[in-house]
Amino acid sequence: MHALGVRIGEMCKPGDLILLNGPLGAGKTVLVQGIGEALGINDVTSPTFVISRIHKAPLSLIHVDAYRLLESGNAAAYLDDLDLDTPRENAVTVIEWGGAESARLSEERLEITIDRTEEVREVTIKKVGARWQELEI
Repeated sequence: MHALGVRIGEMCKPGDLILLNGPLGAGKTVLVQGIGEALGINDVTSPTFVISRIHKAPLSLIHVDAYRLLESGNAAAYLDDLDLDTPRENAVTVIEWGGAESARLSEERLEITIDRTEEVREVTIKKVGARWQELEI
């Protein structure tokens, strides 16, 4: 998951949105750590309790964990309260547990789903919008 994150991070540009979905322990945060490493950020941890962290770098990383927002029953409103539109244009935004509420933030995004059993991880990457279509991941 870390190596995949590095590979994706190397392709990132300002304004990119990446949505991650999968069960607890699937490797979502490890993937974000790889993206962070590619951006020159080495202190990426799960923002589960703070919901959102901005890691400053030449290309900054906004890391959101929407799990608690989804539990609230009104994730769209709480996601709006995070004011993600403001800094997103100059950063890469990665949202763990990024469902339909998060997808509305951009018409161009990567949607990554990680399915995991005890022995196997299966990663599905959906490229949404022209930005991602020609990139080999």
